[in-house]
Amino acid sequence: MDRAIEKKKWTPKKIVTIVLSAAFAAFILYLLFFRDNQSKLYVEKNQLSIATVKQDKFQEFIPIDGVVYPKHTFYIDAVQGGIVAKKYVEDGAYLEKGDSIMKLKNADMELRYMEQETRIFQTLNELENTKIGIQKNIFLRQQELVNLRYQIDKTKTDFNRQEKLYTEKVISDKEYEDARRDFKYNMKQLDIQLELMKLDSIVAVSRNKQIDESMKRMENNLGLLRENLANLYVKAPVDGKLSSFAAEIGETKNPGERLGQIDQLMGYKLTARIDERYISRVYKGQPAEFDFAGKTYQLEIAKIYSDVNNGAFEVDFHFTGDHPKELKRGLTVQMRLKFSSAQEAVIVKRGGFFQETGGNWIYVIDESGEFASKRPIRIGRQNTLYYEVLSGLQPGEKVIISSYDSFGQKDKLIFK
Repeated sequence: MDRAIEKKKWTPKKIVTIVLSAAFAAFILYLLFFRDNQSKLYVEKNQLSIATVKQDKFQEFIPIDGVVYPKHTFYIDAVQGGIVAKKYVEDGAYLEKGDSIMKLKNADMELRYMEQETRIFQTLNELENTKIGIQKNIFLRQQELVNLRYQIDKTKTDFNRQEKLYTEKVISDKEYEDARRDFKYNMKQLDIQLELMKLDSIVAVSRNKQIDESMKRMENNLGLLRENLANLYVKAPVDGKLSSFAAEIGETKNPGERLGQIDQLMGYKLTARIDERYISRVYKGQPAEFDFAGKTYQLEIAKIYSDVNNGAFEVDFHFTGDHPKELKRGLTVQMRLKFSSAQEAVIVKRGGFFQETGGNWIYVIDESGEFASKRPIRIGRQNTLYYEVLSGLQPGEKVIISSYDSFGQKDKLIFK
């Protein structure tokens, strides 16, 4: 007899179907939530530059090239033009103030000097003769006054005698009146003579003053002529070393032309060109330093030239202490211009990564050392060796600082 076959609840087919469905669902969940979706790139670790983030002293500075010059330089220009007639020294000579360097010859100028000198001497002689004439006139007035006083004394004596005789009725009225009239006349003449002498004295003082001033101007002009003629002899304005001096016998030098310069060997300065973007951060007294022969020397900004040419401006530096004895004019040294004092900061070594990232992110190596991940950071100040890290990194972490050009901004670098 037939019997009913009981249907199984968990058939192999059903089990396989459930297992496959569960596996597919798990795969979908993995793809959606658990799979690492970061872009990856396999790289050779030994071809990378790796640096450790540090907590250390940081100082902001920029490197600049300074050219050595004497601290004080005096330029020699041709005051008068002419032909080089004689050279007394050569370039590089050590001179004392007043030493002759060379002689210029200017025939036209010398001829004009002789003509003007003659005219000035003639004018001086005329003025001197005028002064003598004024003085002579004063003496003549004095002589006239002496004669007039003599006449007054004589007429007064005669009048007194005539007056006595007239009182005694010895002489006539006419004789008395004549004597009195002569005396009064001479007295009036005396008053007029005194006024004339006073006026002549005032005029004489004024004329003498004008003549003296004119003669002084003439003598000054004569002195200037002689000084201009003396300028044909080019002399050292100060003690020092003659440089940039190039002149040949027979060569023509024009007025105002630069003939050379005197370098005073009493110290040096360094002149540097600085990019114009730093002009607002540069100030007088700002410190700088440079290394020379194993020793560091300190300087400070002494002068800032405001003119900007070709995107840069010039600055003069003076030493704040000793300077190397081996310095020579024209030598170029690399200086560090400081923008801050040394301060504690998180720093990372400079590298090619900055060109690709702009300092906005960096690859940080995992503690396992098997890969590096991209991480956002923020960089502040910088110098020639380090960047200051404001956020995103901790001291002790290792980062890749070499160029990122070949990484294509992948999220993760896996080391092979």
